[in-house]
Amino acid sequence: MHAKTDSEASYVSSPPRRQAYYVQSPSHESTPAHSPAGSPPHSASLGRHSRESSTSRFSGSLKPGGSGKINPNQAERGEMWREEGIIKEEEAGLLEEEVDEMEERKGIPRRCYVLGFMLAFLVLFFFFALILWGASHNKHPIVSMDSITFHNFVIQAGTDASLVPTELSTLNSTVKLSYRNTGTFFGVHVSSTPLVLYYSQVVLATGNINKFYQSRKSQRSLTVLVGGNVVPLYGGGSGLSSTPGKAGYNVPIPLTLHFTIRSRAYVLGKLVKPKFYSIVQCSLNLDQTKLGTKVSLKNSCRYDD
Repeated sequence: MHAKTDSEASYVSSPPRRQAYYVQSPSHESTPAHSPAGSPPHSASLGRHSRESSTSRFSGSLKPGGSGKINPNQAERGEMWREEGIIKEEEAGLLEEEVDEMEERKGIPRRCYVLGFMLAFLVLFFFFALILWGASHNKHPIVSMDSITFHNFVIQAGTDASLVPTELSTLNSTVKLSYRNTGTFFGVHVSSTPLVLYYSQVVLATGNINKFYQSRKSQRSLTVLVGGNVVPLYGGGSGLSSTPGKAGYNVPIPLTLHFTIRSRAYVLGKLVKPKFYSIVQCSLNLDQTKLGTKVSLKNSCRYDD
């Protein structure tokens, strides 16, 4: 055996040294297959990096182009908004279902509300019309007689249309009166029956008032010609005479004037049409010595509604 050299002896005597190594943190692109057992902190960081990298790659692939990144907070907010929208829709559906169930329990369909509204409107409308009708009846027109003037009066012997001998009467006069509409909200259409002058149930003269319209809160004066030409008396005027100096000429002749005025108002179209009747009856005397003189009728007439 040959002698050992100094270098070989020093190599054998020295204990073997453990080989030193270094652990490098993995990047986002590569992940080591094995990790040393002696470095647990590096392995935890490795797990976090791997999860973040996978999340970023997954979110990036959802965007157009695959290059954008989504903030996790934004993703969570979007998810919360979607959940809130779904919850609100579900709540609205539940509320509608509850309303329908309540209506079904009450037994009142929705279409009944429309019919009820229309019925209430009609009731109120007719109630309003009734009020107007009642108010209009308190506004009765006023008829006032003014005067009458006798122009001529003639009694003569003759025959009627069938050639029966009798006395004949001719009388002409003018009657003045006024008509006032007291209605505040409506005008009236006015007509009248003929004005008739009687002598002891015998008609001596008649006259007519033309139809007219009187506006609200207004008044007019009317002049009516009342006359009769060659009216047979048939013994009813045996005591009458139109010849001065004869018996009965200076005796006043009692006469009666009678007529009815009809008034109709249209308060609410043709729905409310109140009617008014004014019955006028005047007692007067015909004095043949005062022909052509105006005779007042203000205190000689009676008015009935």
